[in-house]
Amino acid sequence: MTEMPQSGDKAPDFTLPTAPGETVSLSSLRGRPVVLAFYPADFSPVCSDQMALYQAVKSEFDRYDAQLFGISVDGVWCHQAFAGSRRLRFPLLSDFEPKGEVSRAYGSYDEKTGESRRTLFVIDPSGTVFWSFESPDGVNPGADGILAALEALGGAS
Repeated sequence: MTEMPQSGDKAPDFTLPTAPGETVSLSSLRGRPVVLAFYPADFSPVCSDQMALYQAVKSEFDRYDAQLFGISVDGVWCHQAFAGSRRLRFPLLSDFEPKGEVSRAYGSYDEKTGESRRTLFVIDPSGTVFWSFESPDGVNPGADGILAALEALGGAS
């Protein structure tokens, strides 16, 4: 298993689908902070609460000009249904095929369950991991750690 990138490591680049026919690359976001929130599965109770919380505090992420992404191994159509049902207004990235490739690069893939573990990363504007955290199974990590890392990275705009 790949180790989770730590503070000071170059963040593994990726290109993942955000919707049918649309992709985003981490490298295209240089110049602003990026928050990657890996999570196990759309529609699961803890994941639903976690993503809903991030939507509720999205204005706080926006204060830091941070781009937030949820990432799981679910497909783009599942993500669309999940985002619509939970009124999520930030992109969910599909790490579906090859299954878990980006999750593996971030040390977030759980071979036993075939899902991403609940891991968080704040990537600085130069593409370096600034902060990372792995939440225990079944525990919503909340947003405080992410917001503290964004504050430490450079403060609100």
